[in-house]
Amino acid sequence: MRILLIGPPGAGKGTQAVRLAAHLSIPHISTGDLFREHIDQGSELGRNAHAHLRAGRLVPDDVTIGVIEERLARPDTEAGFLLDGFPRNRAQAEALDGLLADSGSKLDAVLELEIPEAEVVERIAGRRLCRQGRDHIFHVDYSPPAAPGVCDVCGGELYQRDDDREATIRKRLEVYRSETTPVVDHYQAQGVVTAISAVGQVQEVLDRALIAIGHRRDDASGV
Repeated sequence: MRILLIGPPGAGKGTQAVRLAAHLSIPHISTGDLFREHIDQGSELGRNAHAHLRAGRLVPDDVTIGVIEERLARPDTEAGFLLDGFPRNRAQAEALDGLLADSGSKLDAVLELEIPEAEVVERIAGRRLCRQGRDHIFHVDYSPPAAPGVCDVCGGELYQRDDDREATIRKRLEVYRSETTPVVDHYQAQGVVTAISAVGQVQEVLDRALIAIGHRRDDASGV
């Protein structure tokens, strides 16, 4: 099954992408992971991507499409895949359609995670990171530390990233909507978009996604 998972910052898209791909036994394809892979390998695509990322720019469409084209050509995608972070605009969506058409396939489903803006702000703005432990993450409401501002794991100082401040979050949501609406419209015209509420527990959202593509939680047959 060939799936695109799309959703705003704070919707839990990354978590759901990993779980859904594992349930279906298909590869989870993330542009962020692919950029890091190519950069580590020192490939031409990686060098091009790194130059833009280092300068704080978005990676151009041609480089991003090249990275995706290389990944979709690998044998493990023959039974399907789950795309995460691509396409991010209409030009990329049209390029993806062309890549898939060349192999006689197309996307089977586009799952759009929906969540109220107020909840996105609450989820992200409440996040606190430890300065000493990169993976030590807390939330002021959902998973608060025992002592305010102090990491339970190592005692390091907890802080809020600039990207996690409310004004920045709302700006990120504006950018997401402006970039993503044309992509959703593109696939709406193909009749493959299903909107799924991203509100609730992780398993609840996963169950909604599985139902949307015609799978049950106990059905791990993949394709």
